Amino acid sequence: MREECKHFQSRTYDNGEVARMCELDLAPEAPWRCPDDCPSFQRRLADVNWTHGTLVTPPATDEPVGFDADSIELLDEAEAIVNAAAPAVLEDVQRKRDRADGGPLGRLRGRFKRR
Repeated sequence: MREECKHFQSRTYDNGEVARMCELDLAPEAPWRCPDDCPSFQRRLADVNWTHGTLVTPPATDEPVGFDADSIELLDEAEAIVNAAAPAVLEDVQRKRDRADGGPLGRLRGRFKRR
């Protein structure tokens, strides 16, 4: 991944695992590499000449053996399934919260009672 691109993002989790991604979702081979001719590549300007401390993004893991176009296609399909299910899951969670709170009016009443 091109860490110097302004669209590059990384997150390090408590267990040490690092997620590296393109915020525009234009790197189908993330976290290992961006497309060579990415039309949205823009050099990050905010950190020019900065000295990075210990919070520097850890290096990417090695690319797995056998990672190819079929693997990328499979990962894209899995992402589409998760993205399609997300709205229904969020709606279900909100419905359960509404039921527990007495619905939208119950939450509104609760706000006024607390004051």
